[in-house]
Amino acid sequence: MKVLVAMSGGVDSSVAAALLLREGHQVVGVTMRLWGGASDTGCCSVADVDDARRVAQQLGIDHLVFNFTEDFDAAVVGPYVRAHATGATPNPCIECNRGVKFSRLVERAEVLGFDAVATGHHARIERRGDRLALARGVDRAKDQSYVVHMLDQERLARTLFPVGSFPAKAQLRALAAELGLRTATKPDSQDVCFITSTGGREAFLRERLALHPATVVDTSGRRLGEVPAIELVTIGQRKGLGLPGGGPKRFVVDVDRSTSTVVVGAEHELLRPALALTRMSWVDGPVTGDVLVQCSAHGATEPATVEPTADGVTLTWREPQRRVAPGQSVVLYDPSDRYVLGGGIAT
Repeated sequence: MKVLVAMSGGVDSSVAAALLLREGHQVVGVTMRLWGGASDTGCCSVADVDDARRVAQQLGIDHLVFNFTEDFDAAVVGPYVRAHATGATPNPCIECNRGVKFSRLVERAEVLGFDAVATGHHARIERRGDRLALARGVDRAKDQSYVVHMLDQERLARTLFPVGSFPAKAQLRALAAELGLRTATKPDSQDVCFITSTGGREAFLRERLALHPATVVDTSGRRLGEVPAIELVTIGQRKGLGLPGGGPKRFVVDVDRSTSTVVVGAEHELLRPALALTRMSWVDGPVTGDVLVQCSAHGATEPATVEPTADGVTLTWREPQRRVAPGQSVVLYDPSDRYVLGGGIAT
């Protein structure tokens, strides 16, 4: 099989390419040039492109570079900025997977005659009868099924996750070292690639939209202080609110852009009995009934019941859960907590 491997310059995608080569596939590596601005974190730096190219040389495979900067700006950066402007909390890595890696890259691969695209994500694709299932990676600590939840049957059929069956990251690194790959000891990337470590999110957004101060009040309406930028405040936030210390912990329980008000309260005031989701995507068609729900990349799952609505679904928690920030991705798993069912965006 002819496979195009997305090589980010990290150890996971390096080993993914090596494993496919070992299995006898015709492998070509590709690095996507996504962000045209400054980058010193994530998977978009010049050093990462160079690492990917050198690993490809070590493996004896061709290495390509695709320029998807316009697609990345349209599908990821633009929506990221607009979300902050409207009071939502975006998840840019998921939108990159949705709008670039598993759409534009797959389209390009098909045009070039590749049978499949492979990445270094820690997830698995299993065949169940005549259907495909998206399963968690074996190493639960590194599981990335949450960030690839948007893959449907058509895209799963053209995708490979070679490292998803590794029981531990240490074993994956050991194999990389055995193969002499230069990325064997390279740290995992965990930051948003277009946000620099020196400037941070505030500096990035300040260049692209107007930031507005907001009044901080408690749930009774009593004024407590002020934040310099309501666009940087998110539901559940506790730090960076400029409030005096020493008292009870306060969390952001609501953000009202129309009145430039941030409401803070005790942690229990974040609890909600239900959650509405829109922009649903399903691995193998819509589901209803009992599910397990994960609200962040490495968060615990909680039981809920799914009911369809006109523009998505409503999740009714078995026990009230903390409010999820609007704009965040919420992923549904089957009751065994093994298979991804689908996901959507919190409202």
